[in-house]
Amino acid sequence: MNEFRLSDYAPIAIMFVVAAGFAVTNILATQLVGPRKRTNTKLMPYECGKDPVGSARERFSVKFYSVAVDFLLFDLEVLFLIPFAVAFNTLLAAGFWAYGFPAYVAVMIFVFMVIVGFVYAWKKGTFDWSVQARAEARAEAKALFAERKKNKVLSKQTGTRVEPVSAGTNPAIAAVSK
Repeated sequence: MNEFRLSDYAPIAIMFVVAAGFAVTNILATQLVGPRKRTNTKLMPYECGKDPVGSARERFSVKFYSVAVDFLLFDLEVLFLIPFAVAFNTLLAAGFWAYGFPAYVAVMIFVFMVIVGFVYAWKKGTFDWSVQARAEARAEAKALFAERKKNKVLSKQTGTRVEPVSAGTNPAIAAVSK
């Protein structure tokens, strides 16, 4: 059989070195060239399009979860299709009817299921960022900002921390989404 040679893995090592160099170069370039003005907004943590204020029990839009599931769906598609594409020639060489054709049919069934998932997400409006969706997001942001401002004033007056009301019970958001 083939003997083990470390030099066969040199391209993989070069790829890792180039990837690490690219990452380090980008980090250093942004530190050297980027703007330095620090504001409260820039220093605030940012997570998934939602401001990290309020209770951890805050309600999120179903669209948020739909986008997360769609990401997993298409991420797993790539995870399964790339190794198949790499190994398909080997399967064909081992025998078309024994290995190649069954593998091809299995992957086509998988691709069909991914397409069905994509169409379902499309029909549910996951990818719809229309004027209505933007208006709802804008109203939610304004309501959250007004609530945060009100809570700051109350906190200063009472000397205690005031917990914000969740966005799901905010009347300003409910009025726009109706």
